[in-house]
Amino acid sequence: MTLVNPNPILQSLIAEQLVSDPASARGRLLNEAARLFRDKGYERTTVRDLAAAVGIQSGSLFHHFRTKEEILKAVMVETIRLNTALMQAAADQFADGKEKLRALVRTELESINGQTGEAMAVLVYEWRSLSESSRAEVLELRDIYEDLWLSALRQLADAGQLGADPFITRRMLTGALSWTVTWYRPERGGLSLDGLTDQVMAMLGLA
Repeated sequence: MTLVNPNPILQSLIAEQLVSDPASARGRLLNEAARLFRDKGYERTTVRDLAAAVGIQSGSLFHHFRTKEEILKAVMVETIRLNTALMQAAADQFADGKEKLRALVRTELESINGQTGEAMAVLVYEWRSLSESSRAEVLELRDIYEDLWLSALRQLADAGQLGADPFITRRMLTGALSWTVTWYRPERGGLSLDGLTDQVMAMLGLA
């Protein structure tokens, strides 16, 4: 969940205590936890691993969190909060349905392949590791995030610009965009994020 050059949206969320400052001890712990949970898996990551990653004693972790599961939940909750705010801000810049959807695609690609990619991967693969109550809270936040997409897709469908069902379209996009982390390498001379976004829109017949 590493963020470089924090933007005003992040700063506002930090001020409201909705996400952790990446430079704080808690923020560094969540960043390292996201990386370890993605690379090793939640079950195989120990408290000792987490403590070693941030250079503290295992017992010191519990100044911030009572359990390892609380760390996992915080990674997920803070990631969804941040990305929901980023997506909302991007979508709010446009009234046109195509431009709104393009902004959502572009922002999600940037999150997956940059700012919060590790934490977003944890969301996909580890949410079943949460307790039932924690899972319910995470899913409630995720529904708010997904509603941003469904609203934009329904706008296009209502205007006759999207032939497919909005819900199914979003499910297909979720898989396609998430999978880009396995092959998208702009540093090797590939497409820019804008170029990749254009390709996604073309696939949807919305270029």
